[in-house]
Amino acid sequence: MTDRKSIIRNIAEEPWQEFPGHFGGALSKALVAPATTGARLLDYRISTYAPMAYVERHVHKVQEQVYHILDGEGLMEIDGEKRVVRKNDVIFIAPGSWHSITNSGLGQLTFIVVTTPVSDA
Repeated sequence: MTDRKSIIRNIAEEPWQEFPGHFGGALSKALVAPATTGARLLDYRISTYAPMAYVERHVHKVQEQVYHILDGEGLMEIDGEKRVVRKNDVIFIAPGSWHSITNSGLGQLTFIVVTTPVSDA
């Protein structure tokens, strides 16, 4: 999508996807992204991970990220430090920080991910 305009979308309109580097039922809906809205500076998605699902450890050169845990429990690793995260936790990930999240709980782990800018180039 190349047009940029203000829109209203319902979460049900966007399909669940398992993006590269995500495994075991680590699903996301890219709600605001270049492909879905024409956004250039912001990527906003909701993710839900089945028990034991995870995103592999990775790093972003320039992107900043915020994870906002809505429900469930997981294990967040940032630069080798692991911490349990749960509902209402907010995580800021600075550029250059190696990170990963795994659903280590008994039920679904659901969270919002906000990334800016949309490209790491």
